[in-house]
Amino acid sequence: MEELLLEHFGFQSPIVKKLNGYINANYLVESDGLKYIFKTYEYDKEQLAIAEAESEALTRLQNPPASEYPKPIAFKDGQLVKVITLDGQPTICRMLSFLAGDFMGDVSATEELAQSLGIFLAKLDLKLQNFDSYVFRARQWEWDIQYLHFNKKYLNDIPNAHNRSIVNHFMLQFEEHVVPKSSELKKQIIHNDPNEWNILVNRGQVNGIIDFGDLAYTYLINELAVAIVYLCFDKTDPLPWATTMLKAYHSVLPLKENEVEVLYYLIAARLCISVCNSAHARKTDPDNNYATVSEDAAWAMLHKWLKTSPLGVEMAFKEALGMPLRPISTTEDQLKRRYQSLSPILSTSYKRPISMTHAAFQYMYDNEGNAILDAYNNIPHVGHSHPKVVAAGQRQMALLNTNTRYLYDLLPTYAERLLSKFPASLSKVFFVNSGSAATDLAIRLASAHTGRKNIMVMEHGYHGNTQIGIDVSDYKFNNKKGQGQKEYILKAPIPDTYRGKFTNNDGSSGRSYAQEAIEIMEMADHPIAAFITEPIVGCGGQVPLAKGYLKEIYPAIRNQGGVCISDEVQTGFGRLGDHFWGYEAQDVVPDIVILGKPMANGHPMGAVVCTDEIAESFSKGVEFFSSFGGNPVSCAIGLSVLDVIEEEKLQQNAKDVGDYYLSLLKGLQKNYPCIGDVRGSGLFLGVEIVEEGTLNPDTELAHLIKNELRNNNILISTDGPHDSVLKTKPPLCFTRENAELVVESIEKVLKSRC
Repeated sequence: MEELLLEHFGFQSPIVKKLNGYINANYLVESDGLKYIFKTYEYDKEQLAIAEAESEALTRLQNPPASEYPKPIAFKDGQLVKVITLDGQPTICRMLSFLAGDFMGDVSATEELAQSLGIFLAKLDLKLQNFDSYVFRARQWEWDIQYLHFNKKYLNDIPNAHNRSIVNHFMLQFEEHVVPKSSELKKQIIHNDPNEWNILVNRGQVNGIIDFGDLAYTYLINELAVAIVYLCFDKTDPLPWATTMLKAYHSVLPLKENEVEVLYYLIAARLCISVCNSAHARKTDPDNNYATVSEDAAWAMLHKWLKTSPLGVEMAFKEALGMPLRPISTTEDQLKRRYQSLSPILSTSYKRPISMTHAAFQYMYDNEGNAILDAYNNIPHVGHSHPKVVAAGQRQMALLNTNTRYLYDLLPTYAERLLSKFPASLSKVFFVNSGSAATDLAIRLASAHTGRKNIMVMEHGYHGNTQIGIDVSDYKFNNKKGQGQKEYILKAPIPDTYRGKFTNNDGSSGRSYAQEAIEIMEMADHPIAAFITEPIVGCGGQVPLAKGYLKEIYPAIRNQGGVCISDEVQTGFGRLGDHFWGYEAQDVVPDIVILGKPMANGHPMGAVVCTDEIAESFSKGVEFFSSFGGNPVSCAIGLSVLDVIEEEKLQQNAKDVGDYYLSLLKGLQKNYPCIGDVRGSGLFLGVEIVEEGTLNPDTELAHLIKNELRNNNILISTDGPHDSVLKTKPPLCFTRENAELVVESIEKVLKSRC
């Protein structure tokens, strides 16, 4: 190296120190009291063209002379870039002046520094507007945000499945929100990598920028997206810092509204690029710490960004820049419009209804720019807008969607995969398009198999909105506005060990409650066709069936020739943590299982699983056909849900987070006597609110808690006969941190009331 520097630059006895690098080798050179950076690259034609174009850009930036940018230093022959043989290999070489200053990554961030960075980058981009190069126009690579999709090849290098899904989600959002606007966004050559180790600072002000190796002809707004990432990713709340820098940039180089509208997604995209490349580097070159130095911080910000509303970011940015905000319809106007076309019998949640615009995993985003933690909705089982589920539906919808009268592989493939989750006796499946339709079909199957009509149902049970579904739902027919109990319906008392007459949950109460139900059944005029219940009675207030209940009652049903139906619409697919299906907690196997809601993550799908014998009995009647049940799109989505549950270990997450959540709620119960009971399993929990020292339901307090949490951007709901039970059944990607936030928020309300 000393010989090379003497031959080509005339340096006498230089001091040379090798520096950290990502894809090239760099050296700090000191000669005659001056410092330089000597950069080398493995030779290829494209890299040579890029190095020459970069040197041209830096030369342009020196007109007029500017100490804040590296200056190319010519070789003795006047060239700025040369190919020299080093260690027997042709190597691209160039020399740059050394810039003094502290790295931004080594100094404490201040508002003044954020403003200085914004102004500095705006001035740089103004100067770069006068430079163009076909080399950078032609350059396509994964570190340019506009080519985000190039990074998909690194997704499988991310070891954590849920983290992969988050990256996949933001890639999908980029395609939905940025790509359609890409032709309208201003483009020019930008630095493209103003990270904390490329920005130099002196006395709290940015005084230089180095490493122009990432120059790209791309969206101008990408410069800010990249800079915001590296300024903010170690901050507790990135948004104020981002807004400060954005405002400063805008004061020098004004931005357009369409640029600000996509900035949330561009920031997310840069974070995705960073974590994808870090994961790939960790896999292929685990000893290269330089390539992964920012990995943890990038992941932390990406998770924070998921908790931040895209609209909220846009509104904050526009307000800071004095741009007009999109008009927001008032709740009153939206309700008025709603009820012009729809009946008010379609109720809304909360005293102050919410207008939703987006959702992702366990977060929902409203039209006011708020990010809302969803601790309530169990239908998006694996998470709102899960990218794998979305992609499965999109892909299949573009290929084939038809009905079961045609042959296609997805139908038996999904049926086989679903049935593999059940014991061998449950070997046939009928697909429909809702849990309600599944209930309807299950009762028909039971009647066809037994030749009987009497159905025993559970007190407070709910099974759907069809006429048969209402007939077997005490929650509906026993409502003061309901149709009343039909003559063929028998009702079993709910085996509630908190409010009921039998309160020991050691198995004795379960046997006693079952005996009551058996006596009702034996006193009926006609033998029973079926008994239907949920393993945890949701509308009864998240009430788990007393231990041993089904173990006692199932044999009695079968002794009469009836069949046993388990409604797993809300409790199935791993939600309960310890078990994939709720009936497993009672150590029984039903004859018929009803599925719905979560099986396709919100896509309308339901199913009935039964024995060969029951299916055979039903096949002797009129042909069964469902226009939408089992269609290819539904099957593809259903398969993707099963994949996600397994890949992201969501049943185990429901177990781990659910146990922790339950322990937090029980801890709260010890300090607040208005919490009468905490119950449930996994991520299907209920908290009974009572008047202190009694079993009297405190509906008013339960509603206050629900609505106060809603006002603080957390969703839970209430249920039970007196609507006094807080219910929480979030998407299975819910975290311990989420659980802590919910419980802390409930306690804040209770402190003022109990």
